[in-house]
Amino acid sequence: MTDTYPGAARVGIGGPVGSGKTALIEQIVPRVIKRGIEVGVITNDLVTQEDAQRLKRSGLIDPERVIAVETGACPHTAIREDPSLNIHEANVLEDTFENLDLILIESGGDNLASTFSLALVDYWLFVIDVAGGDDIPRKRGPGVVLSDLLVINKTDLAPYVGADVDLMVREAKAVRGEKPLYLTNCRTGEGVDAVLEQVLHDALVARSPK
Repeated sequence: MTDTYPGAARVGIGGPVGSGKTALIEQIVPRVIKRGIEVGVITNDLVTQEDAQRLKRSGLIDPERVIAVETGACPHTAIREDPSLNIHEANVLEDTFENLDLILIESGGDNLASTFSLALVDYWLFVIDVAGGDDIPRKRGPGVVLSDLLVINKTDLAPYVGADVDLMVREAKAVRGEKPLYLTNCRTGEGVDAVLEQVLHDALVARSPK
């Protein structure tokens, strides 16, 4: 690594079970690789490596660049209260892959209260989905309110679950102020490019050596 290498940008991806965090990563990874961005992934689960194994089998990324953390407790404890396991694994990725640009740290099994320790990540986003209920933003969970970027996923399901996406956007903006939010359908990739541009601008470009 060169003297000007600032270290990989560490980006947290949290959200409730089934909201589409892994699907978002599966959309992001090939896009950043196509741009020549060196990426690694860390997944957090209670007592399984399911998300990590899914990514390793996907063919989207070198399996050696994916690390699973089995937390043994609610995964948000390993990204907030004691992120030492994740910090260690992120350091391992940086030591193993020279000039790594980006590390995506997914926390599976999180609830609306989960947040990322700033000792672990430089930037974090929170994923919710319309099928979870259009009242999620007004519940003011810390993930919705405090995340650097909010993603409202599975917008295509709104007509089938009776969700009002416009209401979700209005109420999310009301509790988030000027912080960005994006609508996505991670199954098709709709909206992912906008999410990626925001992440790269806020988390990666700002860390580039002058």
